[in-house]
Amino acid sequence: MAYTDTAIEKLEKESAQVKGNRMAMAMLDDVRRVLKDFCRQDEEFAQAICRSDKTLSDCMSYVADGVVRNSISDITAYKRAVEFYFPGADISFSMTIDLIGNAGGAAPSASAEAPKKSAMSMSFDELFD
Repeated sequence: MAYTDTAIEKLEKESAQVKGNRMAMAMLDDVRRVLKDFCRQDEEFAQAICRSDKTLSDCMSYVADGVVRNSISDITAYKRAVEFYFPGADISFSMTIDLIGNAGGAAPSASAEAPKKSAMSMSFDELFD
């Protein structure tokens, strides 16, 4: 956990010093949040951030570089940020859709059996190859 806390502190400290174009600044909070989550998930990734002389400002410039039509997907931004600190690393992303959601009516009481939900899961990794 030593690297995790240090990496998170480094990202927080450097976030106040980030300078970049409008796109980089718009993505900063979300990219920083995800990088901190990745540090909590993987000590080796946290170590890479700690030992790197790369800054979050440089990272955000790298993430925003080449963005066309003022648009970049979240997953692409996160992949670029991870790649910046740990070349060759990649991320996976999946979302689950609940086809019933709140349409099943009122929330069941604590004593009632939870209704079965219909769900579909898919990976978005194939969309960004």
